[in-house]
Amino acid sequence: MMWLLRFLLFVFIIFLVYRLIKYLLNPKRKLELAHDQKKFFFLDDRNNVRKNFMITHKGVLFEGEKYLGTTANSFEIVSIFVWPHSVAALNGMVRDDFLFIEQKIQEAYPNAKIDWKSPVKEFLKKNHQNDLPFKDR
Repeated sequence: MMWLLRFLLFVFIIFLVYRLIKYLLNPKRKLELAHDQKKFFFLDDRNNVRKNFMITHKGVLFEGEKYLGTTANSFEIVSIFVWPHSVAALNGMVRDDFLFIEQKIQEAYPNAKIDWKSPVKEFLKKNHQNDLPFKDR
């Protein structure tokens, strides 16, 4: 009877270690931690085209929707729409932050055209027009 108790205790400890490792390596937990620490993190399942990706940068959570299409040689992600989860959280973000996010998305999906949804789309368009010389306005 004592050996059964020891065996069950051993199995329970192995189960706890397994759950702890699984928890520590969970990508969603890493995303939440990076979001709280206001760091950059890109959570994406590249093998699943239908699953949206999540990005956190400077405490703002963004979601991106991928669309499959054809390129010259294969089927790939050709279009991506990105939007913030909370518009109020955009406070303090500058154009370079959005360009940094676009760069990271382009690294993962080099053939994709990235489109932002409102209000980021208007912000980037307005800032781009402000960068033009006076004669082109």
